[in-house]
Amino acid sequence: MKSFTLNLRTTLFFGIDAIHSFEKIAKYIVTQDLSPLLIITGKSSYKKCGAWNVVKEILESYEIEYAHYDGVSSNPTIEMVQTAFEFGRGIGAKSVLGIGGGSVIDVSKATAVLIVNKDISARELYLKRPQVNPAVPIFAINTTHGTGTEVDRFAVATIPEERAKISIAYDSIYPTFSIDDPSLTTKLPRDQTIYVTIDALSHALESMTSKYSNPFTVNLATQASHRIFENLPKALDYPEDVEVRYWLLYASMIAGITLDNSRAHLAHALEHPISAVKPEVPHGLGLALLLPVVIEKAYEAFPDVLSVALRPIANDLRGLPEEGKKARKALEEWISSLGLNKRLSDLGFCEEDVDELVRIALKTMKYLIGMAPFEVSEDMLKRMYIEIL
Repeated sequence: MKSFTLNLRTTLFFGIDAIHSFEKIAKYIVTQDLSPLLIITGKSSYKKCGAWNVVKEILESYEIEYAHYDGVSSNPTIEMVQTAFEFGRGIGAKSVLGIGGGSVIDVSKATAVLIVNKDISARELYLKRPQVNPAVPIFAINTTHGTGTEVDRFAVATIPEERAKISIAYDSIYPTFSIDDPSLTTKLPRDQTIYVTIDALSHALESMTSKYSNPFTVNLATQASHRIFENLPKALDYPEDVEVRYWLLYASMIAGITLDNSRAHLAHALEHPISAVKPEVPHGLGLALLLPVVIEKAYEAFPDVLSVALRPIANDLRGLPEEGKKARKALEEWISSLGLNKRLSDLGFCEEDVDELVRIALKTMKYLIGMAPFEVSEDMLKRMYIEIL
């Protein structure tokens, strides 16, 4: 029987109209003297989703001083983090609010660390991962159903000149309060709906098969997988169905908890080099290519849990180690049914790029590679990339 430690540190307001719980966060900001508040967003989604009108009205009603940085885009770089930090330092920020998806919230977390640790640059934070003083309080309003970052201690950024996409992890960057309101996700474009949800599915399937998996995370990850298999196709047909979005957001959130407690492994370890080299490639698209290949191998080590997790799309799996190819085919066919039929070559990569992708993975993703439930060799990584070309 496996012993394990659970990290569950964020107070989460979840559900339809949960955005109005921001008033509770505003009261906390006032009583704890946490203004000026630095607000971090992308260019427009924070408005389009409907969050900003509610947040702005509450901030003004509580007379909370704030300033707004809106320079975050997908696959954020350390330059974005550095700029957000310098902006926050300029206003004397005492807390940070991120309104957006994983990119925005991750930048918010890293910025909150730098505000306290002013002598450390964003580059040093990600490349050296130094011991730091605790971050200022972080609040997150999540507007996608993908990363689960609103309930975890991770923050990812790309270092373009290093061709590296790296995560930091500190206990102090768990958001103090987060909001998950499915009504904020109904305007997500079709492609983003798919990509972010594939990220959540990858969190679930990888974390249930990592070296740190445990009964708690396997149970949550199985629930997450089932909800995604059931509801993602519905979301594509009925994008404004808030009940469907509710279950996708729920799946993303609990998959985030499993990621935080059990970690991802090879699909993420191999995808990060792809979107580091070509930042225009959505993280979820890279994962869609890699996940079936990784699950085929992981099935040998975890046939019992994966056969249950994949049951909605492969009800003939019996939990036998030799069923890996069947599991892979079922996952590939389900992903294809969503309209994702691209190969790595369609994203601008060729066989000559494989050695460089493997080099980056081995240099920057050692920890995640080590979480795989089987022995990993350089040749194995090469074969996996070649199989998705």
